[in-house]
Amino acid sequence: MTEKYNLHIIIAEDDNDDADVIFDTFTQNPNFRKVSLVANGEELLNFLKDTSTETPDVILTDINMPILDGIEALQEILTTSELKDIPCFVYSTSINPSYKEKCDLMGVKAYLIKPYSFEAFAEIPKTILGIIAD
Repeated sequence: MTEKYNLHIIIAEDDNDDADVIFDTFTQNPNFRKVSLVANGEELLNFLKDTSTETPDVILTDINMPILDGIEALQEILTTSELKDIPCFVYSTSINPSYKEKCDLMGVKAYLIKPYSFEAFAEIPKTILGIIAD
């Protein structure tokens, strides 16, 4: 894994307000040197397959997105040899146990519930760092 304090994360989030908050949360965390943002699972896959873009160290995706949802994108990511070792995290407002079960079976590192306050969003990078540091 790359150095803990020099991480590139890509975030897939279709809600503009949530995207702004999560982008700001990660850019303000000194452990993340680069934050890339895409709007759905298809854009996430296109970013990851584009050889001109830097491969991220961490992937964070929402589940419910148009065109291609987070679970469908993760199914492809986690079965692609060049991508499967990137730590993947899901965050969603959905507490649907079947989503969490699918994510666990695929090898997602954590299923995080999307917070309802700005302050709680700051915990997401800390949680991710804690998990990937183990």
